[in-house]
Amino acid sequence: MTRIIADISVSLDGFVTGPDPGPDNGLGTGGEALHTWAFSDDPDDRQLLREGTARSGAVLLGRHLFDVVDGPNGWDDETGYGAGEVGKPAFVVVTSSPPESVRLSALDWTFVTTGLPDAVTAARERAEAASSRNGKNLDVVLMGGGALIRSALDAGLVDTLTLHLAPVLLGTGTPLFTGAVPRTLVQRSVISTSTATHVTYDVL
Repeated sequence: MTRIIADISVSLDGFVTGPDPGPDNGLGTGGEALHTWAFSDDPDDRQLLREGTARSGAVLLGRHLFDVVDGPNGWDDETGYGAGEVGKPAFVVVTSSPPESVRLSALDWTFVTTGLPDAVTAARERAEAASSRNGKNLDVVLMGGGALIRSALDAGLVDTLTLHLAPVLLGTGTPLFTGAVPRTLVQRSVISTSTATHVTYDVL
């Protein structure tokens, strides 16, 4: 069965970017430290990244994050989804209006303008189609930003939450959980590496 997995890096004080994030500074000031694990040579980090990429039948993201990754300083062959791991899932973007053009035109983009639930449905359909083609169960991964993941959690659309806790205090930035609807989480795994603590929860 296709799961909806929210997967995001976060500081120990609960921020998913540093201060002043924007299209040319996607992670904000100091926010690069959040993703150190994704580019490390630690074998456990590499395995986690590889497994996360391999399970992705579709990836869901918000418009602000799309503008960062598709912008002139965004993804390239070395820093795209999975940080160099093999795999190009379908990407679904929640937006009020589609962009006029897409720089990363080699990727499979779908733009949904009718709200988050419809975007989750579209991503699930893409993941299920990929599962049929590949003969294995693939999931929908919500990669961010923080507002999209918080909204999906609030709406009860998330089955699993994976947090990559970076050993950094940003002080300010984009909070992940401020104002969130209360939820019960069941811890399923904790993996500590040299660069982060990776925690997975089932969302009840």
